[in-house]
Amino acid sequence: MKPTTKRILTLSSCGLFAGVSMSALQGCDPDAGGIPGCDISCPAEGIVEGNASITGIAQVDAFFGAAVDVSAAAKGLSGTLRGELDAIALSLELQPGAAGADIAAAIQAKLDYAVSGGLKISFSPPKCEASVDVAISAAAECDANVDPGSASVSCEGACEIEGGVTASCDANAELSCTGTAPAFDCQGSCEGSCELEVEASCEGTCRGTCNGTCSVTNAQGDCAGECMGMCQGTCELSAGGQCGGMCTGSCTYKPMSGTCEADASAKCEAMAGASIECDARCEGEVTPPSVSAECEATVDAKANASVECKPPTLEVTWQWSDELAADVMAQAEFKAWVQGFKTHTAVMLAGKTKADILIESLGVLADAGAAALGAATDIVGSADIVGTFKLTSCGVPQIEPAVGIMTSAAADLSVQADASFEVFAAVGINP
Repeated sequence: MKPTTKRILTLSSCGLFAGVSMSALQGCDPDAGGIPGCDISCPAEGIVEGNASITGIAQVDAFFGAAVDVSAAAKGLSGTLRGELDAIALSLELQPGAAGADIAAAIQAKLDYAVSGGLKISFSPPKCEASVDVAISAAAECDANVDPGSASVSCEGACEIEGGVTASCDANAELSCTGTAPAFDCQGSCEGSCELEVEASCEGTCRGTCNGTCSVTNAQGDCAGECMGMCQGTCELSAGGQCGGMCTGSCTYKPMSGTCEADASAKCEAMAGASIECDARCEGEVTPPSVSAECEATVDAKANASVECKPPTLEVTWQWSDELAADVMAQAEFKAWVQGFKTHTAVMLAGKTKADILIESLGVLADAGAAALGAATDIVGSADIVGTFKLTSCGVPQIEPAVGIMTSAAADLSVQADASFEVFAAVGINP
């Protein structure tokens, strides 16, 4: 019969303790009491209870801390996705906990009745940012050679910087400003209202006159949907786009002058193939400070747990079916449903993006526990009875529960992410 993990650990501990010198044993005489550093007991609570301070050995406890943090982030995200799925299910007269396939089928039935040709949904991919402070702190906790005061993080993407007229970037990056466009002339992407005093193309929802075919009209006969032609009035660019008029919403642009407007926020966007040092939040791939090999997965995992993904703004247009073409009340009901669906779907899109990051991180981290313990074994000398005991009798038995909570968290999150994907597919979204 294959020995249990507990049995293997017990035998390993005996072997290690056999080599400990008598002087070390006498130095931590159990009857002496109160000797600093001579606590040779394991914590009452372990990984399952959320305690990561197990051994007092930096890289081992940092691994346990990452396991707790990323698992907690994954479980929280699972709950968020399930909550949004349940909200959509209830709007379709399904019960909470409904499977993704059942929700998707109910959506399809609703669309088949209400619209012709399905929904047309446009949006910019969710933007995710990782905390630079968390990455540096995690590196310092795991590797004593990292000085948090001088450590830096590189960012392949965009890095937040102090905005306004003093904003500037180094040679490997380009300055990007977001705020009110200079003279309302947006030479970039306008998000929000674009006022069209003369006819122009509209990439969003046209509210006014459409010289062409309009997918949806309001009670006054004005266009209130996609204009397949030229729009005059207001073009609502919820997902951002080109504005051929006055952008009274938010404009993201590359300043010709090299400086942003006083009230604009700013980012430095790394050029293709380049990375830049980042002091705030990085929108893109974060490279933490250089650490020892056994700390790399731990630091990456903690940085990934800090990622925040912003729900995108969805632009949804459609054409009424023959059944609803003249039914004003049914149209109003469907429009109200679409508003709720947009909100829930936006949160799910952001959640699905972060879920992919966390699931991958959990898998990599689960494989990193042995490396952390192996490195700790090299550090702890045979004469260090406390370190040896903490490592073998306290740390090693927690590896299996640590992997267990990570595996469980990843599995639960995968279920909700897959259900979300089925809902996306029902409306033609491919995140």
